[in-house]
Amino acid sequence: MTAPVRVEIAPVARIVLCRPDKHNAMTAEMGQLVTDAVHALNAASEPRVVLIQGEGRAFCAGGDFSLIEESSTKAPEQNRRDMIQFYSSFLAVARLRVPSVAVIHGAAVGAGLCLAMACDVRLAATEAKLGANFVRVGLHPGMGCTVLLPRLVGAAKASELILTGKLISGDEAARIGLVNVAVPRTALDEQVESFTSAVVSAAPIAVAQAKETLVAPLLAALDAGLEREAACQALDFSTDDLKEAVAAFRQSRSPVFRGA
Repeated sequence: MTAPVRVEIAPVARIVLCRPDKHNAMTAEMGQLVTDAVHALNAASEPRVVLIQGEGRAFCAGGDFSLIEESSTKAPEQNRRDMIQFYSSFLAVARLRVPSVAVIHGAAVGAGLCLAMACDVRLAATEAKLGANFVRVGLHPGMGCTVLLPRLVGAAKASELILTGKLISGDEAARIGLVNVAVPRTALDEQVESFTSAVVSAAPIAVAQAKETLVAPLLAALDAGLEREAACQALDFSTDDLKEAVAAFRQSRSPVFRGA
């Protein structure tokens, strides 16, 4: 059986999500493998930059709905602890010692978008769809979304995206600063090559130092943000709205929320 996460150690290293049939929806096993990959890459001398990618049509569709469904049966305190662990495992990418680049060729939604936002740089296809759709599935935002999104696009635009849960195109994401660059899907590989070549040709010690300096304030803010997000989500998992979101997903229909 193919592992759901693949790591490639090289000057241009990779962490690849490998559940294409599920649009790379996140599981606890994948989170642990991402953490393991970060440790392996940080221990290796070769990496100068790390690409975060997804196989198939999507970058990452967010948390697997089976995980959400399972969480709806647990006690709030257990969910709070589980969500902090789950989100922290994927957010380990922020602790890579070299720059990380999210290559968003397809959908990056919910927690999948947060994984991309935890990277240092985001390069996207214009055709990609991005969004923080948590409220559309009955959940408070998680995986550091309330910290990561305002940091990139500002408070006003972050509020708009979080409170509506709407999806935007790669073009729009570039316009508001959510991604660094958006190009047609056919030109994305060339864009990635151009950026990684520039990083690899720079002084490696200085680049690693600069990356650490830039990410330090984010890591401090994430600790507090995850606590608040996990506490809210722990309550959301017990609501009728969350159960309705799961049922609607299973039945391929739009949910009807009643605020209960």
